[in-house]
Amino acid sequence: MNAIRSYWVEFIGDRSIKVEEGQTILSASLAAGIPHYHACGGNAKCSTCRILVIKGIEHITPQTEAEKALQKILFFPPNVRLACQSYVEGSPIHVHRIIRDETDIHLYIDEDTQSDLQNIGEEKELALLFLDIKNFTPFIENYLAFDVIHVMRRLFGLFRKCIEMHAGQIIETAGDGLYAVFGFKEDITTSVNNASKAGLSILEELDKFNEQYLGKYFNHFFQVGIGLHAGNVIVGNVGIGVNNNLTVMGLPVNVASRLQAATRELNNSFVVSKEVYDLLEDPPASDAINLYLKGIKYHLPVYLVGRAFH
Repeated sequence: MNAIRSYWVEFIGDRSIKVEEGQTILSASLAAGIPHYHACGGNAKCSTCRILVIKGIEHITPQTEAEKALQKILFFPPNVRLACQSYVEGSPIHVHRIIRDETDIHLYIDEDTQSDLQNIGEEKELALLFLDIKNFTPFIENYLAFDVIHVMRRLFGLFRKCIEMHAGQIIETAGDGLYAVFGFKEDITTSVNNASKAGLSILEELDKFNEQYLGKYFNHFFQVGIGLHAGNVIVGNVGIGVNNNLTVMGLPVNVASRLQAATRELNNSFVVSKEVYDLLEDPPASDAINLYLKGIKYHLPVYLVGRAFH
């Protein structure tokens, strides 16, 4: 009679446990006295038992059909698994329990619906676009509050249309600027080209807006400065704000922001990094400029793909 095999799984911050062949990681952790959350009873109807696999993902069985179904809804990264659906085939395995107490539950499950699960933090390679409106202060100083808000709604509607038409997502707006990302579902080359097309589209549509509306009715015009960079960033919901806004963080975000700020110094409406320029399908002729950016330790080659301000 064959003996049942068992393998060691280390729960980081808890203890190491033995998991027998044919036993799920969840059932083994509960048997070992680990307070492992499993709101649905371990039936893949929720994700409270999820674990982050730090080491040994190759020793865990592939996703069951039930886990795949939940994955399609929640878009977990590959190293996040449901403990109730995960069996062990080898060792070593090191895992984190993602939800450890009641506070964690509220971080990852919407308080109102108890079913709308939050995105956990993950690293993604994205294209990052920052935009700032020029000539904004004189406008708000010379027109009534209603006119200012009305015009800004039209203007940001224009920006949003251009960004979303090219598969981008606005992460944040603040006064006279916005920040958008591209690449949640596309590869980085596609994302960079989408972001570039969105930026150029904004410049083109803004010209029309100035000519056909703003200049005609308000005797004013706007210009924008756009900075575009690409790189690996941290993405997730931090649970702050009314809409639990998605947050994107990392050095590439700071670089993109600095590129936008440099548009005035460089007298060009659209500045992109070398990382972006090298991935463009049809890059405009432009010589690299080595630019020092505040807060960045090294000079960054950048390219001017817009036009001079007037």
